[in-house]
Amino acid sequence: MVAIAALALAINSAAAPAPPRWETVDTVVASLSDERVDITVRDHYIYVFTPRPVTAKLFTILGQPVTQAQLPSGTSRLRIDARGIYILKVGSLTRRITI
Repeated sequence: MVAIAALALAINSAAAPAPPRWETVDTVVASLSDERVDITVRDHYIYVFTPRPVTAKLFTILGQPVTQAQLPSGTSRLRIDARGIYILKVGSLTRRITI
């Protein structure tokens, strides 16, 4: 009985997996003449190019937050292992992402 209680406690106290983290792929000097934000999805990665630092927020299709980060200017990427449909907000731009 004690072993079962200890096993249940160990399972319940196991740390939840860490949320995905953005990583910088390439940096550029900020350009005021070009304000475009490019978003590409490839091989379970979401790539975001932005000419200036912006806030990026990723949500599940149900609106649950997955991750939020301040992205530097340049290209950043985020690995998403779970297939599905997500909502990505980068600055004032909002896009549906399918993994």
